[in-house]
Formats: sequence, structure tokens, C-alpha cells
Amino acid sequence: MWRSFLVVAAALLATSVSAEVVQGRDYRSLAPARPALTEAKVEVLEFFSYACPHCAHFHPSVTKWASELPKDTAFVRVPVSFGRQQWGQLARAYYALQSMGELERFDAALFKAIHEERKPLFNEQNLSAWIAEQGGDAAKFREAFNSFSVTQSALRADQLSRDYQVSGVPQLTVEGKYTVLGDTFADVLRIATELVEKERAGVKSASTE
Repeated sequence: MWRSFLVVAAALLATSVSAEVVQGRDYRSLAPARPALTEAKVEVLEFFSYACPHCAHFHPSVTKWASELPKDTAFVRVPVSFGRQQWGQLARAYYALQSMGELERFDAALFKAIHEERKPLFNEQNLSAWIAEQGGDAAKFREAFNSFSVTQSALRADQLSRDYQVSGVPQLTVEGKYTVLGDTFADVLRIATELVEKERAGVKSASTE
């Protein structure tokens, strides 16, 4: 009986150790740490682009994962351009749709149109025509696309990608401290979950001191 208990205990300990995230293998520390965009919540940023095929593949998984995050965690998406004009147009499209309240409606469809249907949606004209084809308000989209607020949001996104030292997408960061690594998308989400829980535990510990 006692021997069986030791075997089970050893197995549980091994599982616990294997689940521990390790710097350099599972994540890279950001130095210096970046201030969170969201107050009073543990923050996860996803840097992405509609033009990136890896982001298109990651989108269903990360969307489901984000929807299941605890209420004290914020998930924020940041479209990047890396200085590429076409990617910059898609970053503006993201913020335009967000400002219209139409992001959820067109989000996955935009990935599909670019990567499965091979539509060249890389400028205002083609994007607004596509929005109209999907039953959206093209005039409202163009107005938002060219608005001052969308311009500022796109510029801020570019600055964030530089501040967070983003070199490829998709990329997740947690609480401005950790860039998530991983060999597969499943690894990335597992590691991100561990880092979120690490930060949540730290917040709870600090609040009780």
C-alpha cells in the first residue's frame, strides 16, 4: 500500500515539474517589461496580421482559447505591419471594423478570403468592395478606414510591435513580461495558460499582503 502511494506521488510530482514553464525554452523575458494596456487585469497580447498564413491557421484555436480565459484576464489583439504597405492596410481594416462594431462578423471571413479564396484584399478599394459583397456598409467602412482614430490606432500598433520586439507572427505576450515560445500552436497556448496562471497567482498573493 505504502509503495503504491509513493509511486503515485512520484508520478504526480513528475507531472507537476514537466508542466513548469522554463525561461529560454517556453518563454523569453521582455527587458524591460512593458506597461500593460489594460488596468487591473492580467493581459495577453496577440500580435498578428491577416496577411500571415500562420495567423490564419492559429486564429480558430486562439479565439476559442481567449473566450475561455478567466474574467480577470484581458486578451488584446494587435495587428502588425512590419513596415509593409499591404499589411498596414490590413491593420487599418482591423481597427476600422472594430470601430464599426463589425469585427466579429468579418474577422474569420477576412482570413478565409485572403488565404483560401486568394482575394487580393490589400487596399482600401478592394477591402471596401469585399465588405459590400459580404453585405456590409462599404461607405461606413471607408469612413472608418480613413478616420483619425484608426490612423492613430494603426500607428500605435506599429509602435507596440517595436516595443515588444516582435520579429514574427503570430506572437503572444503575457503581462508585458513574457514572449511565449513553443514548437506548436498547442504548445504556445499551453505555455500562455501557465504564464497567465503564474501572473494571476502573483496578483492574488500581492492583494492579500
